[in-house]
Amino acid sequence: MIVSLLYKMTRRLLSVPSALLRSEAAKDAELLVLRHENAVLRRHLTGPVRYEPADRFWFAALSGLVDRRRWREVFPVTAGTLLAWHRTLVVRKWDYSARRPTGRPPTRAAVKSLVLRLARENPRWGHRRIQGELARLGHRIAHSTVWRILHDAGIDPAPRRSGPTWREFLTAQAESIIAADFLHLDTVLGTRLYALVFLEHGTRRLHVTGVTAHPTREWTTQQAGNLAADLGRRMESLCFLLRDRDGKYGQAFDAVFQADDLRVIKSAPQAPRMNAHCERSSAPSDAKASTTS
Repeated sequence: MIVSLLYKMTRRLLSVPSALLRSEAAKDAELLVLRHENAVLRRHLTGPVRYEPADRFWFAALSGLVDRRRWREVFPVTAGTLLAWHRTLVVRKWDYSARRPTGRPPTRAAVKSLVLRLARENPRWGHRRIQGELARLGHRIAHSTVWRILHDAGIDPAPRRSGPTWREFLTAQAESIIAADFLHLDTVLGTRLYALVFLEHGTRRLHVTGVTAHPTREWTTQQAGNLAADLGRRMESLCFLLRDRDGKYGQAFDAVFQADDLRVIKSAPQAPRMNAHCERSSAPSDAKASTTS
């Protein structure tokens, strides 16, 4: 299919010089004939038109040259269809379902019974402590599996000793929390770009500090410094920075906020819900988003 696509693209590109050398009157007449022929053919169609990958590529390449005021009269597909084609292309590029293994093997019944026994005999133990005890006994099991076993049995996987819950903490300290996270977007050529965003929990104000194709610790630290400079005195009302454990942050990133007496709180591994406000609000369609440089 790739060879066929390249062949069709080459043929059409070679036809461009000959079209440019013709007179304007000849080209206008040819366009009128082709448009009328297209209208006649569409009247005889009984179902929707199906475009091949080469057709989609050609339409996408020519879409930028068509006047938006005459789009409906000239172009055969809508702008929404072009965006849908792009989304399908990106999904196929990043689809690794064919490479995924068959799944995690089921946990043995004896191990499940041991997990429940340790939890009932030691009610103050959380799922990580139970996982550690199982490792000492020679049972290699992930802490997430222990959490699932306890949750399915109706046992609190992480019994709270004292103090507020995570939801209560976020609600009570909303005005003093700012969260950081990365979002990504894919260009029409398939290049993935990364944007660093910060969300103020109290106002839901989103700051997009920068976009790059290769985020590094140095770049991330620079964006943190830019944000601190832009916020100015508003940093005094903040007490906590919430972020995940991505390796692109580092100690220098934390030091920027610790210099303003902010406490850096890292979310648990593989727990995006702990930073759910920033995860949800970092969508490009958020009307409250504001860009800072």
